[in-house]
Amino acid sequence: MHDKTGQGMTASWRGRALRGLAVVTALAVLPVVAITAPAAPAYAASYPSWQDVQNAVANVNAAQNLANQVAAQIAALTAEVARTQQVAQEKGDLYGKAQDAYDEQVLKTDKLQGQADAAKAEADKAKGVADRLIAELAKPGGGNLTTSLIAKPGKASDLLKKWGTMSKLSESSKSIFDRASQLQGTAQALTDQAGEAKKELDTRKQAAEAAFTAAQDAAVAAGAALDAQNQHKAQLEAQLVVLKEKRAATQADYQKGLAAQYGPGAAGEVGPNGYARPAAGPITSSYGLRYHPIYHVWKLHSGTDIGAGCGAPIYATHAGTVTYSGWFSDLGNYITIDHGNGTSSGYGHIVNGGLLVRVGQQVAPGQQIARVGSTGGSTGCHLHFMIRINGNLTDPVPFMRSQGSPIG
Repeated sequence: MHDKTGQGMTASWRGRALRGLAVVTALAVLPVVAITAPAAPAYAASYPSWQDVQNAVANVNAAQNLANQVAAQIAALTAEVARTQQVAQEKGDLYGKAQDAYDEQVLKTDKLQGQADAAKAEADKAKGVADRLIAELAKPGGGNLTTSLIAKPGKASDLLKKWGTMSKLSESSKSIFDRASQLQGTAQALTDQAGEAKKELDTRKQAAEAAFTAAQDAAVAAGAALDAQNQHKAQLEAQLVVLKEKRAATQADYQKGLAAQYGPGAAGEVGPNGYARPAAGPITSSYGLRYHPIYHVWKLHSGTDIGAGCGAPIYATHAGTVTYSGWFSDLGNYITIDHGNGTSSGYGHIVNGGLLVRVGQQVAPGQQIARVGSTGGSTGCHLHFMIRINGNLTDPVPFMRSQGSPIG
């Protein structure tokens, strides 16, 4: 099946079409075919409208977007948990080492303090001996050996013996005292140094402990946030299941509504993106340059021919507003629908009496708008289907495939 190539509709055609409906002779075209269908809604009142379907889809999309955002947040939080746990582990290692160093220093300090205490006790003992020796020498006459010998000649040997013993004791005590004093001074110096080192280590230990506590708190907080988001994700996924089920039910009920309105087989099947195949049948001629079967010249074929039988239903491929419904040169009886998103669709070669919508009417996806014919430049019954994006023709096949509703 073939048709004469048409160039479609631009935005200015709507005004021309409206004027053509009032003054046919001014455009020198054939009389406009009467529209046979009333301006009834595209769905039965007891079934969901296309807007209901759009709302259901929007709800699913919004929930899916939110779920995707939560999934991204979970991924980020998972990384943050790993990072904070690693930091907490590193800080814990530093804290442990600081504690070990502190404990070792405490042990050293305690040992040095013990040595200092022992040295002090030894020094005190030597000092006591020295003090008693000094006291003995300080007694009357005790400090002059010659006087004692003259005064007490009978006890000279005892005095000399005592003096020798005291001298030795004094030398020994002095040695002990000097050694103890030295030990005491050294031990005290070491104790002072150890005390300072202990204070420094205590400060570092406290800083390490604080850093570990902060890192651990961060890890706990990140883990809690991750748990909360995982719970949120589970809730969203459950809601998403319900919304998808509701969307599917709404779309199914919408199809039932179309069938109830137009009868079995008179409603097109709407795909997931809200597009319906305009007619059932194989592709008999593709979009693009071709050798015209009537004029025998190479010309642009402005659409795709779908080999539907005579009288077969033609469906609105998407929701929109009818901007033209009437005779249109070689395309015969022709309908254009503006979909409001920069795209429009055209349907040509409609059978006489097969125009079922009028200009200005709102249509829904899958709604029957016409019946297949062979009017205009056509060699047999088929639908000439066109798509424009921002006023420019495009190949309907890849376009419809991208919308999830392939033709042919």
